[in-house]
Amino acid sequence: MSSSQPVRQRILLKLSGEALMGKSDFGIDPIIIKRVATEVKEVIDAGVEIGMVIGGGNIFRGAGLAESGIDRVTGDHMGMLATVMNALAMQDALEKIGVQVRVMSALSMNEVCEDYVRRRAVRHLEKGRVVIFAAGTGNPFFTTDSAASLRAIEIGADIMLKATKVDGVYSADPVKDPDAVFHHTLSYDQIIEQRLGVMDATAIVMCRDQNMPLRVFNMNKPGALMRVIQGEQEGTLVE
Repeated sequence: MSSSQPVRQRILLKLSGEALMGKSDFGIDPIIIKRVATEVKEVIDAGVEIGMVIGGGNIFRGAGLAESGIDRVTGDHMGMLATVMNALAMQDALEKIGVQVRVMSALSMNEVCEDYVRRRAVRHLEKGRVVIFAAGTGNPFFTTDSAASLRAIEIGADIMLKATKVDGVYSADPVKDPDAVFHHTLSYDQIIEQRLGVMDATAIVMCRDQNMPLRVFNMNKPGALMRVIQGEQEGTLVE
């Protein structure tokens, strides 16, 4: 397969909020977000259309707040606002290197970003703009993984990419278990049956039922995103 031509024309990139922390305990590491923005720009320059979903775990996690006594719905709304903050930070990093970006939120906040409208989002993508989908699905009890799966399906992405801190999907946590086996390919049913924890069950079932392929890869490896776009065997492919 050619190493210069992208084999994907439209992707949905899912980043965890924790990926933006770097070595800090919370917040956004400017060096990390700049590096991610640079890799996204390389893919845009190759002619690929990109939608993004960024979690909010580096600022707030609704489920974690609920465990500390905050009402779950309130906590999830706080988590959604955290994803908007991350989306705005990514927008700024991308615009500083010449990429056109639109942040579209599932919660209405017109002074800050656009409301999410599927047809408008597709039009932005067709014009070569990065679209960052913020505020999850706009509903409590749904993770940003579920939001990413939903948006990938809605915009007609060729594939959903989940950027992580590990090289792909293992049979167990490779940090805790040195004997963990790496999987190059998996089916969605295998993920569910083996409880591999790649994404939450709602997101997995949604992708499976709509035939949305998923690739899990390590965003910390330089050039990994471009290699995925070019069809190289980076990370784990789930379909």
